[in-house]
This record gives sequence, C-alpha cells and structure tokens, in this order.
Amino acid sequence: MRERSIDHVVLERGEVANSWRRERWDSFRLLTPNWQSRLPGHAYDGPDPDGYMTAKEVTQFIEGFAARAPVRTGTAVTSVRPAGDGYRVTTDGGELACRTVVIAAGACNLPVLPPFAGEVPPSVTQLTPFDYREPGRLPDGGVLVVGASATGVQLAAELRRSGRPVVLSVGEHVRLPRTYRGRDVLWWMDASGVWDQRHDEVDDLARARRLPSPQLAGTPERATLDLNALTAMGVEPVGRLAAVRDGRALFSGGLRNVSSLADLKLERLLDTFDAWAAGRELPVGPAERFAPTRVPASARLRLDLRSGEIRTIVWATGFRPDYGWLHVPVLDGKGRLRHEGGVVDGPGLYALGLPLLRRRRSTFIHGIEADAREVIGHLANYLLN
Repeated sequence: MRERSIDHVVLERGEVANSWRRERWDSFRLLTPNWQSRLPGHAYDGPDPDGYMTAKEVTQFIEGFAARAPVRTGTAVTSVRPAGDGYRVTTDGGELACRTVVIAAGACNLPVLPPFAGEVPPSVTQLTPFDYREPGRLPDGGVLVVGASATGVQLAAELRRSGRPVVLSVGEHVRLPRTYRGRDVLWWMDASGVWDQRHDEVDDLARARRLPSPQLAGTPERATLDLNALTAMGVEPVGRLAAVRDGRALFSGGLRNVSSLADLKLERLLDTFDAWAAGRELPVGPAERFAPTRVPASARLRLDLRSGEIRTIVWATGFRPDYGWLHVPVLDGKGRLRHEGGVVDGPGLYALGLPLLRRRRSTFIHGIEADAREVIGHLANYLLN
C-alpha cells in the first residue's frame, strides 16, 4: 500500500502479533526454519538460521515489521457493512469510511469442536490448543488428544514426555520427515517449486485448502515427529473419533487406511524431490525412504471416558475463521469466504493470510509477500476505476 501511495490503516483488536502472544502454548515453535521467516524488507538475521522461532521470537519479529506500518492497536472491528461505493467499518473506538477493505484476520480465529463434544462426561476436562499451556496445568491422569496434524502430534509428544498416558485419535493426516537428504524438508518444498503451485493449478482447491497441517515440529534436534516416533515414545494411536455415546468414545476402524494413504502421499512427494534434484549439483545426501507407519494389529475402537483412564481431552481438531462481524453477502453455505486468489466476491473486498490463497506457500509467513503484491495490485486498479 505504501509503495503505491494508497492511504491505509491496519486495525488490530489487541496488541501487535496478538495471537502469537495470547493463543500459543508455552513450548510452541514455528514449523518453518528461521531463514524462511521473511516479510517485505524484513527478514530473520539472528544467529540460528536453521532453528525455529518460539512464540516470543515470532512476536518480536512481527513487531519489528509492524513498526513501519500505520497500526491502530486495541481496536476491535465489530462490523463491516456496504455504504455507498465503499464500506462502513465500525470499531469499538468509532467508525471509518473506506472504498476497500482487506480482510487479514487469518484462518485460525476459533477452534473447531465436533458436535458430540457436549456428550463428554463432566468428569473429563476438555481443552483446545487455545486453552492448553503445559502439562502441569492438566488434571493428573491420561489424556486423549484428538487430531494428528502438527498441533496434535506436538501436544501428544509433550504430554507423553511428562509421564502421562496418551491416546492419540488419528484421522486424515500429512506425514513428513523433518529432514530429507540432509536438508530441512521445507527447503525441498521451497527449492523444488512445490510451494509455487498456484491456486488455479490445483485440481481440488477446496479440499487442498482444508488439508491438515503436516506432522512436523520445530525442535533444536530437528527430529521427525510422525506416528512411528510417537508410538516409540509410548503414545497409543487409535482411529478417528467418530462419536461419544453413553460416556464412551467410539473410534473409526480406519487407522490403517489413513496411515497407508499418508505413507503413499509421502512417497510421491519424495519422488518429486528426487526427480527435481536429478542432474543438479546440490549439497544434499543420497535418496532416502522411510519405514511404513506401524499400526497396532488391533487398535481399540472404544474408550470408556467414565472409567478414570482419561482425565483430559485436548481437541486438536482444527480452527476456522470468525466472520461474525462481516455483514456482506460473501460467505458460502459453510461460512467460508468466497474469493478467487484473495479477490473476494464483493466489490472492493480482498483477503490475505488464508490457506493456499494464491499459492501453496500462502499458509506460511514467507508466502505473504507475493500474495500481498498481487492482491494490492488488483486493489489499486479497482481504485482507479
């Protein structure tokens, strides 16, 4: 916006980097290596480029970038409505009139819980990743972690290391090694061009945007954290949690199938990396392959939540945006924003910071610059008309 001399203001409901300050557990680290943390004119320049930022470090990184922007903190938007040839933005500190609005509130405003969460016995404490801080704050006893994406596997590992029995409910997931052929797997995603695939080149875009985050953890050891690593630690994998009835958790019998599918997709991705690397002189090791996911011969299908075996459930079942303030008819039947690469289905409305907005890298911090330049280019042309 500044480069194009467009008057603008950024409204932030809390402090700069509010979600990184308030909505992350204590041991949280980014999944992306530090060298990938970059914004326009602002990149990581610390002593550990191959490390992974803590939530506090991410906050400081974003603060450094935001110091150059016209940010109004402590300003919550309560409604956006059409008004004339633009929009009326109502906040808890007054109203603004504008021709265009960029919705950059993100995709992870509210945790998603299944409808049967209300059937869990009251003796079992229920938490989301927004509530969880560290194992010592949970009741004594076993924990059921529901969801095996990045958040679920990280919390399952941390809880197991604390000495607690942990059951992990596994649905569809994306398996990745932390490193491949001696380089961070996300280096391969970046260098090979996998992350450059555009939204209009993806066969099933809606499904791709709903894919869970990959099973990765940002640790100093750069260790892989897949189901094999978790079972070796003593975590018990079970199938997808399908229902809670009469105080019992009922699990799908499809654990082997979803694990085999994740293994197959991993093999295809590694083949893509190897094909790209062939004939290139790269500082990488030889091709690798990983053992198939080890699945229990008879994963249990039910768990009595009244028995005392499980004292806590952590719902790592994903997040969704909160558009309760958006009073413009641009949401589909499932409450998702209708947009084409960030150009929303409403005149002068735009979006940034959503999964696979314009490219596969859109989900990550370093993916925002290219998205923003294209979206703001469209916005600038709109203002000229």
